[in-house]
Formats: sequence, C-alpha cells, structure tokens
Amino acid sequence: MSDNRVDIPELTSENFKFWKESILLQLGCLDIDYAIRKSEPNITDNNNQADLALYEKWERSNRLSIMFIKSKVPADVRGSIEQYENVQDLLAAIEKQFQTSQKSLASTLIMKFTSLKLTTVKGVRDHINKMRDLAARLKALEVEMPDSFLVHYILNTLPPQYGPFKISYNTHKDKWSIDELLTMCDQEEGRLILEMGESALTVTQGKRPVQAKQRGNAKMQPQADIKKEFTCFFCKKKGHLKKDCVKYKGWLEKKGKSISLVCFESNMVDVNYNTWWIDSGSTIHVSNSLQ
Repeated sequence: MSDNRVDIPELTSENFKFWKESILLQLGCLDIDYAIRKSEPNITDNNNQADLALYEKWERSNRLSIMFIKSKVPADVRGSIEQYENVQDLLAAIEKQFQTSQKSLASTLIMKFTSLKLTTVKGVRDHINKMRDLAARLKALEVEMPDSFLVHYILNTLPPQYGPFKISYNTHKDKWSIDELLTMCDQEEGRLILEMGESALTVTQGKRPVQAKQRGNAKMQPQADIKKEFTCFFCKKKGHLKKDCVKYKGWLEKKGKSISLVCFESNMVDVNYNTWWIDSGSTIHVSNSLQ
C-alpha cells in the first residue's frame, strides 16, 4: 500500500466528490476495486472452479474495500452509517448522506461567487483564477455557467479603471475564452500600472518635500507634526506663526495698525522660518534666500 499510496483528504461536506475519486483511485492502484466495478456473482451447486475463483476474487475485493473505506471516514460520520456487507451499497449510503450538504454548499459558493469584486488595479490574475475555481466547484455540484456568461460577469467585477477595456471588449466582434480574458486582463493591468506611475511622476515633478530633501528616503512628517515645530517670533511659543498669534494681533490693534499677509504655501516649503519678518512699520522684508 505504501508503494501505491494516494493522498486522500479528510471527508467533509464540501469535498465528497473529490474524496470519492481519491478512494476509487487508491483502490484501483491496489488492484482491489473489482467488487466496485462488478456485481456479486451468484454461487450455486452447479458452479465450476472458474466461477468459484471469480467469486473468491470478488469477495476479497469487497471485504478489503469496505475496510479501507471505513478507515477513511471520520468517526462522527461512520457512526451515522449503517453496516453494509456490499461495498457498492456502502458508497451509495455515504453519497446519500452528503447530498443535502452539497445543496447547502452550492448556495454558499454562489453567494461567494457573486460577492467577489476587484477593488484595485493590481491582482487581476488572482481575481480571475478565484472566480474560475468557484465556477469549477459549482459545475461539480451541477450548477453550470457558460464561458460567455463567465467572461461578461468577470468583466463587470473589475474596477472603474478597466472601463475602456470593457468597452473595447463589448465593441469587439470576437468572443474571448476564459484563458484569453486572463491574458488580456493581465496585459491591461501592466498598462494601467505603468500609466499610474507616469501620472504620479508628472504630479510630483519639480516638488521636493523638505523631509525627503534633508533625509534622503526618509518618510515625510505629518502636517500636524510640522505645525508643532513652528515658533512664534512674538510670544516665543511653539505651535503657531507670528501672523496667527493672538497676542501679536492684540498688540497691533493697540498700536492702531493692521497687517495682511498673502503668500502661497508652495513657496513656503523650502523657506526657513526666519526668511519673512515684519518691522514696526508693517513693512514685509524678503531675505536673499528667496532670490
């Protein structure tokens, strides 16, 4: 048996068909599946030696097959199955017990199949393979879906970035198979990823964050942390600028003067804190660092 061993999974409500196929394959490799393929011979007083030898072959196959099958059935399932003297009756009883479970499994797989959606551009190959696997499992449970339906349904589960790709397929005369869909979607994923990379490069071109400039590949600080580092030149407290200082605004009101500053944040990114200052005459001075 060790020379002809076949991996047999533990019997569950979800894998009865695969379990049965593994059992039959193992019995065939051991050459003891004769009783499964042939009915029990009738033995009478008129049988000759050939008939008796054939019966002995069937009896040995039947006995060993029953013992082998029972050893591959979980204890909780084994207790709910009656004792059978014929291996064919035993397999039929096990299959009957799992018929109801298979109906429930089909409903579960259908719900899982209809809930699958791809939310990102990446991973389209794995997404299609998951849906193909569910469709194959449903087909084994006698819930079949045509390939044409499967192709259209998979396209509808792709994110909006694949919109032009879907339109291209709908306007195309030829129909794709699942393998062709997988290949085309894989190519489209590569194109979208390349396009996204070019768009990101265009947006960030010419802008060098302060943290990246000072620390190489270090991550940028959150905006809240940067704001905490600001120091007011009027009250010397951290967390705000001089133009936002309440004490400074009160001082200006007492002096009878007002101030209005307008600047672009993009121009403040690479500017030191002491680049802009205001003298008592409310005049804005710019240092040479901005030139």
